[in-house]
Amino acid sequence: MRPDLRLYALLDPAVAGGRRLTELAALIADQATIVQLRDKHGSTRVQVEAARALRNVLEPKGVPLLINDRVDVALAAEADGVHIGQDDMHPADARALLGRTAIIGLSINTVALAEAAPLEFLDYVAIGGVYATTSKDNTKTPIGLTGLREIVRAVHARRPDFPICAIAGINGDNAAAVVAAGADGVAVISALSLAPDPGQAARGLRDTVDAALAKRGAA
Repeated sequence: MRPDLRLYALLDPAVAGGRRLTELAALIADQATIVQLRDKHGSTRVQVEAARALRNVLEPKGVPLLINDRVDVALAAEADGVHIGQDDMHPADARALLGRTAIIGLSINTVALAEAAPLEFLDYVAIGGVYATTSKDNTKTPIGLTGLREIVRAVHARRPDFPICAIAGINGDNAAAVVAAGADGVAVISALSLAPDPGQAARGLRDTVDAALAKRGAA
């Protein structure tokens, strides 16, 4: 099944604005189309418990839960899939472990990686960082809209309708431009988790993305 990437919310205990992750999930669940648990520092047990708690919030709303990096946590918590980076488990191995119906995404940030990505084992790719961000330890130069367009073209040269989301530094002010550049949705952390009203921020971002997709489709 094609994943709905329109509003891809990343929940990270290190970027939660003092809220519990389950509280954040409940606030955004009516607008988010997919949620990822991203915990770079928690123990395996803590991550499994957090994932199960998030599932209890998201499953009744029909929102898939993915786990960042950790295929073992996804398996133990019966999450809907994983998002992996270039140095994590190979997508083919993740697919073998998680099965045919799991959602598996991969981070890419260059044309060369887009050309080499094993799309046959993936359900989407996340391109970025598009803009500068403070929510991730990343010293690489942002690729900007120009870089995003180039990588989107490289992916779509191989699979014209392959799902793509953009990540890093995206908010209500630039989300429409990101979609216009070819992304099917936006992956966000701070724009939701650190907003004074995460639910309102989610509604605004979802409306912006939906309008930009409609405009792109009509172009």
